[in-house]
Amino acid sequence: MKNNFREQFNLSRIAIRHPRLTIAFWLGIAVAGLLAFSSLKYGLFPEITFPVVVVNAQNPIETALETETKLTQPLETTLNNIETVRDVSSMTYPGRAVVNVLFDIGDNLETSTEIVKQKLSQISLPPNTTYDVIPVNLNESPVISYALLSETKSLDELSQIAKTTIIPQLQSLYGVLKVNLLGDASISTEQSSTIKTQFPTLVRFNQQNSLALQVIKTSQANTLEVVSQVEKAIQTLQPQLKEIQLTLAETQAGFIREATQATIEDLILAIILSILIVFPFLRSFSATLITALAIPLSLLGTCIVMAIFGFNLETITLLALTLVIGIVIDDAIVDVENISRHIEEGYSPKEAAKVGTDEIGLSVTASTITIAAVFIPVAFMGGAIGKFFKPFGITVSAAVLISLFVARTLSPVLAVYWLKRRNNTNQNHEQNWAIGQKYRNLLRWSLHHRKIVIGLAILSFIIGVGLIPLIPKGFMPQLDRGEFNVVYTVPLPKLSVIPKPENTTNSQSPNSGAFNWISDLAKSPERILLRRTQRIGERIEETVLKSPDVEYVFTVAGIQGTPNKGKLYVTLKHERQLTTAQVQEQVRQNLPQLKGVTVSVEDIPFVQTEAEKPLQIALRGQDLTTLYQSAEKLKNKISQLPGFEDVELSSQLSETGEIVQIERLSGENTVYLGANLSQGKGLEDATQIVEDTAKSILPAEITLKRWGSSSQSYDVLTSFGRTLSLSILIMLLVLFALFGRLLEPIVVGLSLPLSVVGAMLGLLITQSAFGIISLIGLIFLVGLLDKNAVLLLDYINQLRRKGMNREEAILETGFVRLRPIIMTTASTILGMLPIALGLGAGGELRQPMAVAIIGGLLTSSLLSLIVVPVLYTILEDFWLKIEGRKTV
Repeated sequence: MKNNFREQFNLSRIAIRHPRLTIAFWLGIAVAGLLAFSSLKYGLFPEITFPVVVVNAQNPIETALETETKLTQPLETTLNNIETVRDVSSMTYPGRAVVNVLFDIGDNLETSTEIVKQKLSQISLPPNTTYDVIPVNLNESPVISYALLSETKSLDELSQIAKTTIIPQLQSLYGVLKVNLLGDASISTEQSSTIKTQFPTLVRFNQQNSLALQVIKTSQANTLEVVSQVEKAIQTLQPQLKEIQLTLAETQAGFIREATQATIEDLILAIILSILIVFPFLRSFSATLITALAIPLSLLGTCIVMAIFGFNLETITLLALTLVIGIVIDDAIVDVENISRHIEEGYSPKEAAKVGTDEIGLSVTASTITIAAVFIPVAFMGGAIGKFFKPFGITVSAAVLISLFVARTLSPVLAVYWLKRRNNTNQNHEQNWAIGQKYRNLLRWSLHHRKIVIGLAILSFIIGVGLIPLIPKGFMPQLDRGEFNVVYTVPLPKLSVIPKPENTTNSQSPNSGAFNWISDLAKSPERILLRRTQRIGERIEETVLKSPDVEYVFTVAGIQGTPNKGKLYVTLKHERQLTTAQVQEQVRQNLPQLKGVTVSVEDIPFVQTEAEKPLQIALRGQDLTTLYQSAEKLKNKISQLPGFEDVELSSQLSETGEIVQIERLSGENTVYLGANLSQGKGLEDATQIVEDTAKSILPAEITLKRWGSSSQSYDVLTSFGRTLSLSILIMLLVLFALFGRLLEPIVVGLSLPLSVVGAMLGLLITQSAFGIISLIGLIFLVGLLDKNAVLLLDYINQLRRKGMNREEAILETGFVRLRPIIMTTASTILGMLPIALGLGAGGELRQPMAVAIIGGLLTSSLLSLIVVPVLYTILEDFWLKIEGRKTV
């Protein structure tokens, strides 16, 4: 009955009966896949919408405390009641409240804005209150900036040329939302909706005063496509602009191109290495070619799925494709190896294909479906992490299912036509027998010393868990991007009044300082304040350019609507002696001592979200004086600890003890503590240190809340913990459906921890962070271990049904299944090797996953070949003892 079921379930028999139709189908998939591949766009990360709506309210109230009570708190209370709001933060000044409403990731911004307007129309605010509702789409971001330089023309002349000749052409390009002209004193915010600056921003490029063109893309546009169009337009314009030089000042497109190209190169190398490992085992060009064809067909089929879902070819999806190379070829390896073995035993190719696929089909199908099942929960995790990894989970699941379809249809059809019985079968059999006999002897010893084997397995798991505290834990690895920012803030003149800025929005974060310029404009006009900010920038710029690895520095004085805040975008030489992190540390050490000036040397953020520095902690409390004093105390303590750099507070009391601004988060008074990290300190480790330090020095009424990447780091660990548990549960349910009893699923479940010691050891040796990328590797390991265990357990049961006793069935299974398990393990490890080396742009991002997989596979494959059969016998004996039956 079981054999009949296997034959009926065997899709390969249908394919073998209709070979022309099978080949035609896969040719069609290949053509459609090529078309789909050509339609995919390139990017660095999946595009995620972070909808933010800013409410900017004004009322002639004299103090910040009174404004908070009468204006900010009523606004917060109303906006907090919106169902899809993720969080509400605010900044309060005398007579002004700025409330940031952060909606759920992926929500429609237009709809969210209308909901806010509707809620505000129902609220009762103090008389003479006016407000603006401003939608902020963080995907509408700058993609490229050019400095306008000339030795003969003045900045006013450059401004006129830019407005009449350059900007109109750039503005007309597809995907361009607007073009900002930075450094132009004649432009105000009301002049144009397309040529717009918040105020006359001052610009320098490599110590030379200049103007700059900043291109902003639409939210739906692809960064590389927009940048490519702009670059072509600039190349066309440059010959027409006599005595003017348009010089690239800032863009992340270069790194995106390099990172995607490096990942594609890793993918190609992984394919080559995975194929090369097959030939020494099968010793047949035809068999190797059949297994090799599974890779391009599976990838092209996956491209069709990616195109349907609207995914891009970016780091995450390319990583998914590279990750599945081993699995994609695994199914074909197992099928072709089993068919080849039956041909060697004397079957004709057609009969060998039928018998071989009958024998292996159900276990291959079940094990591959469980791998897909393991990754499906990854695609549906909640929050930003879920949105970020949805393309990854769907891409992996699609690739392994398509590879299964290739292995079950095309591979056996080609085997019928291409595989022949070889003359050196006996020699191959003797060589295989020598290896298999050694394993058989080890397996026989293990079955008679089960306590020792289980003891070693438990010891390896304990060692693996014991290594976890020694591994740095973080969110995303620090990348050697060849670019970074230096952000600085200069002290403001003595407080007089709070000015009313024109049409500015706090679009970056609740503590970005968009309304934190508190100088008296009557006594210190913004041009004077900007000049002062620029002079400080010149001092910092001079220090940065002393580094021999720095290529150019693009300085902007007056950012985020704040005249006393500036930024230097630093680009390093492609051929350099130091890494980006080393140059950053060099800059920190050499910065001039500038009284009252705060300087932060920062990485380029992965995603522009609500926080600027990687480590962000919100301190919250009702009494503002206690809150500010506690925050200052914690800041001073953290600043003295190794690995914490540029530790800053978002706000504090003035020198005279005045409260000039009040920040709030989730309805509580808040001060944000932020820091950059060095010395390889992981974000999760650093956040934990801050929390532990705070417990020992802060009063009980002050509470902490993680913010920005610090919050995401915690969310990653908890989300992936739940996802991993769900993945294992789904996998065990699939196994229960296959085997029809709990014994085999329990054996597989208990063998999963065998990968921990290798994975943790790999991360420890390479000092790769235990974070979002390495966790993906651990989930992948779950699926791989399940595959090997199913191959063993299913064949043991088949042999026992044919009349073998349990021990002989286990020993025979070990001999027969050793070769395909070694082949699939070796192909996966070699496929991961290019990624594990961490070469090329963005290599640090990809490396932890490959290291975890290789380390986990090495230990788990070796241990599972012994532990799985031993566990099988122990649990079955226990099961039979309960039922009062004897082992057969």
